[in-house]
Amino acid sequence: MIAIVDLDIGNLANVRKALGGVITSDPYEIEKAEKIVLPGVGNFGAVMEKLEPLRGVILDAINDGKPFLGICLGLQLLFEWSEESRGKGLGAFEGNVVRFRGVRTPHIGWNQVWQKKECKLFEGIKDGAYFYFVHSYYAQPADEGIIAGVTDYKSKGNEVVFTSAVCRDNVFAVQFHPEKSSRNGLRLLANFRRL
Repeated sequence: MIAIVDLDIGNLANVRKALGGVITSDPYEIEKAEKIVLPGVGNFGAVMEKLEPLRGVILDAINDGKPFLGICLGLQLLFEWSEESRGKGLGAFEGNVVRFRGVRTPHIGWNQVWQKKECKLFEGIKDGAYFYFVHSYYAQPADEGIIAGVTDYKSKGNEVVFTSAVCRDNVFAVQFHPEKSSRNGLRLLANFRRL
């Protein structure tokens, strides 16, 4: 069973439609799940506050080797802190989350993901494939070895190359919305389901 963590935010129905699984905020259901998905939209601090009661069960699942997928804000929450607001992230990865500077925000629409290392999420997906993004902040991992994909955002004569996917062992996370990314997104979610 796949547990899709319900924080009363965002459209979880599309994620469930693509993945199957159960939308839940019940710690017991999350604990017994075989895989966990943390989708997220909204403010880092506010969402982290809602996630706080589940912090232990999520980190235990990660440490126990259960496949975990963070989507959009769900990627950012895996890091230690964000410029967006106060509050500690889950800290599964070292590093922080920063606001785009010198480019229009939010970064919204279709953009390419350039794969930086082999990652099971991207099996059968071409390097440079397009995915759908909506965000104003991005993660800066302390360990560049976890970066699975980067995206080049050009706007207002400037360019920011940012981390758009990470993976290490059983933990995967993407800055884009696979559930809104047509065939490539559905393939990525299918790859996670098969892990």
